[in-house]
This record gives sequence, structure tokens and C-alpha cells, in this order.
Amino acid sequence: MAVSSLKTQTVQVQNGDLAIDAYLAMPTEAGIFPGIVVIQEIFGVNEHIREVTERIAKQGYVAIAPAIYQRLAPGFESGYTPEDIKIGRIYKNKTKAEELLRDIQATIDYLYTLPNVKKDGVGSIGFCFGGHVTYLTATLTDIKATASFYGAGITHWTPGEGEPTITRTPDIKGTIYTFFGQEDASIPPEQVNEIEAALTNYNISHRVFRYEGADHGFFCDRRSSYHPEAAQDAWNHLLDLFSNTLR
Repeated sequence: MAVSSLKTQTVQVQNGDLAIDAYLAMPTEAGIFPGIVVIQEIFGVNEHIREVTERIAKQGYVAIAPAIYQRLAPGFESGYTPEDIKIGRIYKNKTKAEELLRDIQATIDYLYTLPNVKKDGVGSIGFCFGGHVTYLTATLTDIKATASFYGAGITHWTPGEGEPTITRTPDIKGTIYTFFGQEDASIPPEQVNEIEAALTNYNISHRVFRYEGADHGFFCDRRSSYHPEAAQDAWNHLLDLFSNTLR
């Protein structure tokens, strides 16, 4: 359901005393549309994430990308140099799972205040660290569909302290699709297999996609690891996921 034009703006999502900057994109035409939360890489809500947010909105969704580093580095966004990676990882390692869950729930609550957003559940998509976070936030009751792209650390780590994020798999409420590159050294095949086994064991509605020849970050056309064929195939699958679960 492609739309002809979009409205985009930076908004603030209120979570108690914290005002979270967020990039919002929505169709300009009349209608009621499903909401999608877009969760950034370690590089902030940068140009690539804003473009992904717009690309999703053009398919007939109200899409919003909250700054999940708001508590640590308001306004942070970067490119993909080794120094950018170093800084982004420092912020990632200072995040906490429960704060991230509250911030994404506040973002969903914000979407529900918009008159053109359906109020019966939303979708979520995340990349890199955001792929990990979106697996975590798939446990929120309002999340009906999750697209998790190459989220490293799910099997053995969680933001802050606590049991690894994979231990929350039984709490996933909706359908989750996960996307991995076979050449991604940060997520070896045995970890992908462990994630798939957990989703299967707990009867979570899911699909796991593995792309031969693709590395970490294969969806991002700003990165040297961009893999056009894998990115297009994954895009088609995530559109099917959102259409089948949210329309």
C-alpha cells in the first residue's frame, strides 16, 4: 500500500521527566495506519535511519525512530568510521534493558496519541544494536510484529546487567522475523541456531533468515558491507510480516 507523499518532523516523546527526540514520518493522505517503531544502530538516528523510517512510512505506516541514546548523548548521530564505531559502542554498553523497554513503550504510547494511528498493536524493526533491542522489546504487549536485523549478543548479553536477552524469548507476544548474514563474525552460526531453537522451543511465531555472503550491516547502503540482494530480499519479507500482522 504505497502512499504518494509524506510528512516528516522531529518530535519529542515524553517518558516521565525524560523527553526523547524522535524522527516521525507519516502519510499525508487521510486514513488510519499501523504504527512502526524503528530502532537505530549504534550510530544514532542518523541519515540512514531517517531514510529507513521514511521508506517504511511510504508503504502506508506511521513510522517513528526514537533516540535510544537520549539519556546518554542527546542529539548524537554519526557515520561509520572506526572512531564512530568506538563511540557508539561506548554508549551501547551504558544502556540498560529496563530503561530501553520503558523508552520504547513511551514511544508506542506516543504513537497511540496520533489520530491517524491504529491503536491495536504496532510493529518494530531494529538494526545492529537496534536488532538486539527490538528482540528485547518484542516482549512488550503492544508489539505484534518484530523485524530484528543482525542483533549481536542476544544469546549471551543484555543491556546493563541481568540474564541474556534470549532468556526473555518465552515472553515474546507477536511474530518475530530475524535476519542474519552468514559472514557476520559478531554473530556466529551457532548463536543463530541457538536463537532459532529458543523461538521454536517456546512456540513463538517466527522465521529466521540467513544470507550467504552477507556480513554485519548488510541492509545499510552507507556501509561497505551493504549487500543489495540480501537487503532487498529482507525488505520484501519484512513488508510481508507487517502487512500480514498489522493491516
